[in-house]
Amino acid sequence: MALTCLFGALALPARASAEAPDDFLWGVATSGFQSEGSSPDSNWSRYSDSGRTHDKIGDSVDFRHRYAEDIDRAADLGSKVFRFGVEWARVQPAAGSWNETEFAYYDDVVAHIRARGMTPMITLDHWVYPGWVVDQGGWTNPKTEADWLVNAEKVVERYSGIGALWITINEPTVYVQRELTYGGIALTQAPSMFDSLVRVHRAIYDRIHVLDPGARASSNFSFIPGVSEAIDSVFTDRVRDKLDFLGIDYYYGVALNNPTAAYAALDEFYNVTPQPEGLYDALMRYSGKYPELPLYIVENGMPTDNGAPRADGYTRSNHLRDHIYWMERAREDGADVIGYNYWSITDNYEWGSYRPRFGLYTVDVLGDPTAARIPTDGVDTYRRIIHDNGVGADYVPVMAPAFCSLVDPPRSCTATR
Repeated sequence: MALTCLFGALALPARASAEAPDDFLWGVATSGFQSEGSSPDSNWSRYSDSGRTHDKIGDSVDFRHRYAEDIDRAADLGSKVFRFGVEWARVQPAAGSWNETEFAYYDDVVAHIRARGMTPMITLDHWVYPGWVVDQGGWTNPKTEADWLVNAEKVVERYSGIGALWITINEPTVYVQRELTYGGIALTQAPSMFDSLVRVHRAIYDRIHVLDPGARASSNFSFIPGVSEAIDSVFTDRVRDKLDFLGIDYYYGVALNNPTAAYAALDEFYNVTPQPEGLYDALMRYSGKYPELPLYIVENGMPTDNGAPRADGYTRSNHLRDHIYWMERAREDGADVIGYNYWSITDNYEWGSYRPRFGLYTVDVLGDPTAARIPTDGVDTYRRIIHDNGVGADYVPVMAPAFCSLVDPPRSCTATR
């Protein structure tokens, strides 16, 4: 896409207000395995060592030892929420055995987040389980559900009373897809894994509300344009009564003049042409489908190819402002959006490769042994967005809306935004 297609005045209606409510939750996100390094034995450490991934995990960005500085960076942006995961493989390296050293590390992560005035958003399962669970068959063994719940309940009990937001299972659909890809399950076992994820989510949701009264819990799902109904049917529709808000991860759209979402299936997200107005379509879809649930954008971000500028000139700063604009348009049209997390605070291991760079702070894991955090243009932009509680009412998106969006067909193709 040429710059001439990106820039220029757009025929968009005037906006009444751009300002988010004072209690709006601006945040950033990380995950355990992707950023911590020093990885214990797990399904994903084994996948990484199998030779089937592009890169091995190594020490990643070493969040395990540099968490304090990354938490400080998030706080200096003005973030109100810091999302991280407590890795099951780290705290329970063997059945019935708990690693208090690693729990003490997570205790300190929580303490740093709270000391900097942020709310911890704690993920219980971000696609990683211990090696001893792999050895018993992973999600193909019904025993794994009970083992999962023992760990999850222990984590919830340990961090109850701190005002945490809880994410039970990160992107269940993609979780199943990754297990299929790397052999954790066979295709015929996918329905059974979905059933297991539904059961453990429902069970831990109830336990969260016993152990941590007043806490809010959800699962975040990956929004895949055009197939939302099918995706919803295998998980979200089955747990909607066990959600306190709906967690949405939005990365890309698809339209008649934007077929580049196909690159996502190849894990080449850096080749996808962003479609910011698709976030509006996704939010309006779920505002209507689940009107009882507030919406939280748990992940949204743009990768570059090894940190290189995009060929079309679109920057992380453009991406941030454009998506926040469309989020605000959805709020003005009635969507109850309560929070937004940027993915991610730093670059990390994107499930087999360090090539996609999503971070507000870029890190050349393979080329820089110091793993220096280098700010991108998104840092100042996100700091300004948080300070201003949004983008200005006169903001005009850099990326023009696509022709006939298929994010939520047919409405998104014909709707006047």
